Amino acid sequence: MDQARTTISKIFNGEPRSYTRFNLTQNMEGDNSQVEMKLSADTDEEAEVNGVGEKMNPHNPPYYPSKLSQRSPRNICFIAIGILFLFITGYLIGYLSHRNKVNPKPVNCPLPEETLAIIADAPVSMDWSDVRVLLKNKLTASSLKSTLREFSSATHQAGSSGDEALANNIMGKFKSFGMNPWTDEHFVKIDLPGASGNKVQFRGNTIGSNEGYLAYSAAKTVEGPARYAHYGRVEDFRRLQEWNSDANGKVVLVRAGLISFAEKVANAESVNASAVLIYPDPVNYKIKDDTALFGHVHLGTGDPYTPGFPSFNHTQFPPARSSGLPSISAHTITIKQATEIMSQMGGKNMREWTDGVLPGILYNLGDDKDVITVEVNNVITEKKIHNVFGVIKGFVDADRYVVIGAQRDAWGTGYAKSTVGTSLLVELARTITDMIKNDGFRPKRSIVFASWSAGEFGSVGATEWLEGYLTSLNMKVFAYISLDEVISGSESFKATASPLLYDLIEGTMKQVSYPLVPTKSLHEQFVSSNWETSVMEPMGLSHSVYPFQTFSGIPSFSFRFTSTSKLYPFGTVEDTYESLERYTSGNSLKLAQAAGEVAGLVTVRLVHDHLVKLNVAKYTSLIRKNVLEINSKVQTLQASGLLSKTLTMQWLFSAQGSYDRAANALVNVIRNSDLDDMEQSRIINNRIMRVEGNFLSPFVSPRESLFRHILLGSGEHTLGALVDHLIAIKERAESANVDQFRNQFALATWTIQGCANALAGEIWDLDNQI
Repeated sequence: MDQARTTISKIFNGEPRSYTRFNLTQNMEGDNSQVEMKLSADTDEEAEVNGVGEKMNPHNPPYYPSKLSQRSPRNICFIAIGILFLFITGYLIGYLSHRNKVNPKPVNCPLPEETLAIIADAPVSMDWSDVRVLLKNKLTASSLKSTLREFSSATHQAGSSGDEALANNIMGKFKSFGMNPWTDEHFVKIDLPGASGNKVQFRGNTIGSNEGYLAYSAAKTVEGPARYAHYGRVEDFRRLQEWNSDANGKVVLVRAGLISFAEKVANAESVNASAVLIYPDPVNYKIKDDTALFGHVHLGTGDPYTPGFPSFNHTQFPPARSSGLPSISAHTITIKQATEIMSQMGGKNMREWTDGVLPGILYNLGDDKDVITVEVNNVITEKKIHNVFGVIKGFVDADRYVVIGAQRDAWGTGYAKSTVGTSLLVELARTITDMIKNDGFRPKRSIVFASWSAGEFGSVGATEWLEGYLTSLNMKVFAYISLDEVISGSESFKATASPLLYDLIEGTMKQVSYPLVPTKSLHEQFVSSNWETSVMEPMGLSHSVYPFQTFSGIPSFSFRFTSTSKLYPFGTVEDTYESLERYTSGNSLKLAQAAGEVAGLVTVRLVHDHLVKLNVAKYTSLIRKNVLEINSKVQTLQASGLLSKTLTMQWLFSAQGSYDRAANALVNVIRNSDLDDMEQSRIINNRIMRVEGNFLSPFVSPRESLFRHILLGSGEHTLGALVDHLIAIKERAESANVDQFRNQFALATWTIQGCANALAGEIWDLDNQI
């Protein structure tokens, strides 16, 4: 080809376009001049002998043939034919050479084992509709029924032999699914009834004893006049004061329901009550007259004697005590005992609170003659507990994981409290591992299955795990799904969750059928005009997801099928299979299967898609709602002169706007990105997964205030606390402190701004406007 190109150049231009490595010399032996071609090696050698090269003899310059010599028509014809021949030959040679390079002949040799392993483990993205059908088909009623029977236990209180036996059984199940399970051991302090039991007397007469008690009550004997306070809410005690019947020094009787036992006791203590008795009113509960209640009154979660740090046996801190422990006594009484006391109580009769249905009771407030003595002899006991874990590792981002968990222990049988959740945990682990082994499902991120102990005492096992591994879990756990108390009825579907998960929850409800009306989805059955109003509830201490959400900053989700008429008898000996069948009209198995499908679909969707299904824009409306409420009260107080006008809302509005813009900007980035690019998806996911954790106030110590989330947590650092503080300033309450309010106001403002900055992107992408 080079020769042909050179010849063509000579014909049309007369001279070569560039120098070549050929030596041109004149043949002096005859008339026919010829061009002698020598390789450069020959030229160099000749240059040394004859002085050719840089030391060429100037008197004998090289000879160049004339451009027009030898160019007769006949020669030109021969040259043209030669050129054509050379061109065709060169083309064929080049084509064949190129073909051989592009399509080399396959070599029959096996791939190395390492390569085969990589190919076998390569992630294969299944269509979501196929994944959903797989999960539904494999989560069978027959298998779930067998597991429910296997994990049903008469006694499995935290730290007992029954609790340990269940833990070992779960370990065995996880191993049989191909997992490598492990345990997390803690030494925690739980409160148990003393040998002498607890007693209640009315007007000097013992009204009987019961097996129920309230863990973490102050262990002492107190005496005082009785006072009826409805449900023991803040507004109920405020009404007592309005009726000139305060609770100071009184033994308060309140109904179970609406808020947790711990909140009832904390509210009573805040108005200086001496003790609290809690009973189940028949208007709320359908249980026997002598059925006792069990619960705890720690206004917090975890071991209250290791607040903010884990209860490992090697952790040697000085004695500590949670600020959420009450200093007053608290106890539960039965319907029968409550009837005996309240039938003899005098005082005012308030019609507002006569909606209870204790037989023959007027619901009087009580007077000074109605003296009650409460004797609590609970004993703090150290117990060793185990959390059990199994993991399915992701095929792309194994270091990012969803945790799905269930409480294993219970006071009494605890069928709906713990057996259903534990069974679903095991069944979901079996189902998803089966999908991976036999159907080619490849989750991109990991799933951790967790069985918690000491949940009855305030999510103790789960909270201790969070406290122990908080630094390890940071930016790794991006969602938690709870299986606790998922069935307590069939008439309603309720959920509580991080706003980041709202869209995923709604979408899941549209994909799961309501088992009692299979032609309808859960969304069609339980949602009216506004799905959030119909389904979502505020998250509180009574929810097992609360420490994950508000202490660790992990977006969390819990849900339940429930009754709209009566409260299910959690925390009683009536929490049995028979009771659950009665409350669900014989459909407990179908509802359990549907609950498993809801939890399974949410879990699998979070690990299936390239982009994590968390909607950061959902927090925008919640922030705006709180900011507007604060602004309204600030303006009112400034107009009345109770708050200085030097306090400006400008920076809080600016922080709110920053979050709005950052969330919208990220939505646009997602819309314009190639989500099949795994690295790009990972970068976006990192920004999404920071959001919840950045709502934890960095200005609060976990030992002082465990639940640091400024929107969903509790404490002076929250936006809700700012609203309450403004109300206190307006009422000129003793707790009001303008300087303290301004300090908390500034810190909350910067927490929101910091979250917006992190959401906006890398530090070089920030400016003062975002």
